[in-house]
Amino acid sequence: MKRTILSLTAAAAALAAVTGVAALAAPGDGAAAAAAPASGTRLPVQRSTLVCPAPSSSEVADTTYTAFAPPGAAAGADTKKGTAQLQPAGTVADSHGNAAGKGGKDAKDGKGKGGAADAGGTQIVPPPDTKPVVPLQQAGKPVIATTDSADAPALTGSADGVLAPGWTVQQTTGIAAGSGRGLQGLTCTAPDTQFWFPGVSTAAGRNDYVHLTNPDSVPAVVDLEMRGKDGPLTDSGGGEDITVPPRTTVPVLLSTLTSSSADGAALHVTARSGRIGAAVQAADAKTGGDWLPPAADPSPGAVLPGIPADATDVQLVAVAPGDADVDLKVQLATPTGLITPAGLDSLHVKSGMATTVDLKDVTKGEAGSLVLTPSDDGSTAPIAAALRVIRGKGDNQEMAFIPATRPLEARGTVADNRAKASTLTLVAPEKGKDAKVKVTASAGSDGGTPVSKTYTVKGGTSLAVQPPQPTGLKGSYALTVEPQPGSGPVYAARMLALPQGGLPAFTIQSLPDDRGSVLVPTAGQDLSLLTR
Repeated sequence: MKRTILSLTAAAAALAAVTGVAALAAPGDGAAAAAAPASGTRLPVQRSTLVCPAPSSSEVADTTYTAFAPPGAAAGADTKKGTAQLQPAGTVADSHGNAAGKGGKDAKDGKGKGGAADAGGTQIVPPPDTKPVVPLQQAGKPVIATTDSADAPALTGSADGVLAPGWTVQQTTGIAAGSGRGLQGLTCTAPDTQFWFPGVSTAAGRNDYVHLTNPDSVPAVVDLEMRGKDGPLTDSGGGEDITVPPRTTVPVLLSTLTSSSADGAALHVTARSGRIGAAVQAADAKTGGDWLPPAADPSPGAVLPGIPADATDVQLVAVAPGDADVDLKVQLATPTGLITPAGLDSLHVKSGMATTVDLKDVTKGEAGSLVLTPSDDGSTAPIAAALRVIRGKGDNQEMAFIPATRPLEARGTVADNRAKASTLTLVAPEKGKDAKVKVTASAGSDGGTPVSKTYTVKGGTSLAVQPPQPTGLKGSYALTVEPQPGSGPVYAARMLALPQGGLPAFTIQSLPDDRGSVLVPTAGQDLSLLTR
């Protein structure tokens, strides 16, 4: 694509300069990550928006939605009770990677799957119903909803008042058979204007769809660009000018964007107007399927937490989106310290290209986390990265993804934890900077009393634990992780394992900071910042 696009890195830097609410730092620069402006007031957000993609078209899929908001209004919070709920969205009929409705087999001549065309001729299939989903009435207790419909739609919605800070929704789908079978999980995402997805594939046997969902009342226009080991993969004109109508989702099969078969590619999603939520659903004939969430914004380094102890194959995909090549030091944070995987002293990633490394069974029976830092301490060239992780062998293999994630600064939350089915990973990537966090298990969705426990993670190590669970647990519960005063940098992820017979079905969600509060300058506060 020839047009000039403002990067999120630049936008974040500009926002930091004006408001002090953003900071960019690589692992190893914890002081920069934790630095705050000299003056300002931290206030809770007043409104949060989330997007959940359509879960599955399989006739043998069961999906659970779990909504949760952490309790305890912070100083300055909106004291009104608040509302939080999701609404079903429409679907553009099979756009095949072209501008929405202009080339899909079900969208020709305005003849789709029973839907109506909008003013621009785009064929939109309405949701099967418009009832609100997982309406949340109070903070501190999860609310769940389930569906087994193959037509379950994408969802969009918002929270305000005391429910806005930290509002989270988990989407968990079990698929009994077929391509993509296993457990697919996703923390519903906040809308934005730019996303990176290292780890996508157009290889034989793999079907990757990117779901683009517009939560707003105005259309969004989106460009998709793929990069592989030799540079751009997207065919000329493919993936450009995709219109996403208001409160509608557009699924795009990535193999329609390129004539090349590529494993371990990177997808760049850019909204040129409006904003969207984006997530990639990957399905493989041999290793099942899961959601690939967006990676953390490109930065000089990355932390990828939560590689299971029994991982049988791990693949790293890194992309250098800037103008400079990147040389990285690759280390595995283990329970006892940082080690270098055999034969991987350094990793070279060429500018504008994606690099894939097979780490095999890198954890060797001990859960760990991958830490990427610049080989040259002064390098600021950015990268984005993700891992594909496989558990099991032979016909009983299951895959999940771990994208690079943001550090926890104030709080992070993950919903839909089940009794003895969750593993929480905490990693303190910097030697000499121990992390101390409080982990709180909420009340259960059907009963139970919250429980908290404090963990200390030695700097340069990764700690995997079975987290606390509510006393008298009934139903599922949420986990909230809060760094304590004086803590070093810390990152977190949760693995949910729900075996299906001999299949080790699992999914992994990272816990980035929930950005439930923003730092507003003391003089001339701009309260428009209090939305996300």
